[in-house]
Amino acid sequence: MKVLVIDGQGGKLGALVVESIIREKLDCELYAVGTNVLATSAMLKAGADNGATGENPVKVLSADADVIIGPIGIIAADSLLGEVTPLMATSVGSSKAVKLLIPVSHCNNKVIGVRNLSMNDMVKETVETLKNIVLE
Repeated sequence: MKVLVIDGQGGKLGALVVESIIREKLDCELYAVGTNVLATSAMLKAGADNGATGENPVKVLSADADVIIGPIGIIAADSLLGEVTPLMATSVGSSKAVKLLIPVSHCNNKVIGVRNLSMNDMVKETVETLKNIVLE
């Protein structure tokens, strides 16, 4: 199973996701794409199998990923302080992959009805959902 983790800014969320997936020993190949070099580096240091940076890797890897994980901003053009380009958002949004979107309430993206959880709790729920998908 091909799992694509996308993050931006400092990559803290993406790194936590990658570390948690590795800790669970899920049978998947992890691809990390940062909207910038810092985010990519953080996810690679956390143990991602493969990493790349920028718009084209998001486009290419979204096309055949089984699961895409990242902050909800990865489907909104110009989010993450402008790091998500319209092509990135469209590539993720139009991908046939299951999307596990973490409701980080920054950049004016507010998800109604979602509990206010810590980043660690959101990552834990995300990885539990991925585990269920992998084990299906």
